[in-house]
Amino acid sequence: MTRNDINRIRVVLAEKSIANKLLAEKMKKSPTTISRWCNNEMQPSLETLVEIANQLDVDVRELLNSTK
Repeated sequence: MTRNDINRIRVVLAEKSIANKLLAEKMKKSPTTISRWCNNEMQPSLETLVEIANQLDVDVRELLNSTK
């Protein structure tokens, strides 16, 4: 993990066997945007992170890497 790996979206998607494309469709976002979040190239807003957690049926904290 590099210090830029802020979110765990990719890991949670893999754990739940959900494709980026399906999440993109559910959230009405482009697959490119989802990919950039998964690769930690950019970060979703807090509100969007909550929406992602709801779509994936996980606690929002599961989508973030611990800072400790």
